[in-house]
Amino acid sequence: MPDHSKNDLVRMKQLVVIGGGVVGVTTAWALVEAGHRVTLVERAPELATGASRANGGQLSYRYVSPLADAGVPLKALGWLLDPGGPLRFKLDGTAAQWRWLAAFLAHCRGPVNRRTTERLLELGAFSQQCFGELMRQTALDAIALRTPGKLVVYRKPDEFARVAARTQGGPERALTRDECLAIEPSLGDGGGAWLAGGIFTAGEAVADCHALSVQLGERLAAHPHFQGRLQASATGFVVEGDRVVALRTDQGELSADGIVLAAGLQSAALAELVGLRLPLYPLKGYSLSAPINGVHRPPTVSVTDFERKTLYARIGDQLRVAAMVDLVGEDTRIDPQRLAALQRNVRETFPKAADYDHAVPWAGLRPATPSGAPMLGATPLRGLWLNVGHGALGFTFSFGSARIVADLVSGKPSPIALDGLQLRAA
Repeated sequence: MPDHSKNDLVRMKQLVVIGGGVVGVTTAWALVEAGHRVTLVERAPELATGASRANGGQLSYRYVSPLADAGVPLKALGWLLDPGGPLRFKLDGTAAQWRWLAAFLAHCRGPVNRRTTERLLELGAFSQQCFGELMRQTALDAIALRTPGKLVVYRKPDEFARVAARTQGGPERALTRDECLAIEPSLGDGGGAWLAGGIFTAGEAVADCHALSVQLGERLAAHPHFQGRLQASATGFVVEGDRVVALRTDQGELSADGIVLAAGLQSAALAELVGLRLPLYPLKGYSLSAPINGVHRPPTVSVTDFERKTLYARIGDQLRVAAMVDLVGEDTRIDPQRLAALQRNVRETFPKAADYDHAVPWAGLRPATPSGAPMLGATPLRGLWLNVGHGALGFTFSFGSARIVADLVSGKPSPIALDGLQLRAA
């Protein structure tokens, strides 16, 4: 793929970012901070109404292993046979689904997974650094930020023993069942007989992704380099030679020296208009936001149930419960059976944590690549840049990927290696 950075060093000044979720908003912020004039295009009336609306809220900088791994296809068969299991698959009648699944299976190899995990760990650490810098710059005070650490709990003794054996010091600690209960007593409220052990990582954070996107959007609106937010649907591009020179919208054209695609799943359809195939597929996830009051005992630390692929995070006065990967196409409807399974899981695991009778359900589509790694940086078309494909880790990676893209657009080298994080690697 050609490197346009040096050629764009002077010209990349008037920019358009497509997408008003956490990835788009952080990208726009990084670009205005880099000295560029930026217009943000979002089709919804408000920011962060898609996958950023009610996601799990975990900032999991060190727990980034992609879904594609050796053994996952076999596990998936078991999950598919369980109506309440973490995975559901339904044919959506598209060739894109088959292409994505074939590429996903090709990535389900141990060596490939390890290389991807190493790159994502580097991106996660860089994103944590960028998040700290963002907080110092903007003093976001309405995002319910906490850093309680993260506890991944295991139900199967053999699975826990396997993971614990490769946990060799560092920020992660393998904990026995009793040690897990000591660090998070609410795990015992349902009896805790199922608990085999856990891996605890100090310093991992939780926050309200939607609130962060909205408040950062307010800071963005006041930035002297920000040209405003256009509520419009992107409909295509104006291309001259090998360069994109403008964005077409249902509100008219926006001329630009550069355009960043950060519109989640919509990015694939837009890219296809100029002959680029982005290997994105929606991983549908569900969440519950259950109110907490004085009679409840929610978990203090951020908890992930490994076998059930369910996470629990206290965000302000709510318990956020998020789970499930449904490969069912672009369907945002809330499936009552999936919702009932999520309710059963949380009531069994944390029966006293929140008021589940008044929990607010949500379903969202997370744009994922087969490898599990996002696609960042240049495309074969000059002036068209990518910040897409973060899957379930969009919140975690958004701060680092925004800085990387801003540096590349500015003609600077990426602050971390991009092997495995570009279009050709997805």
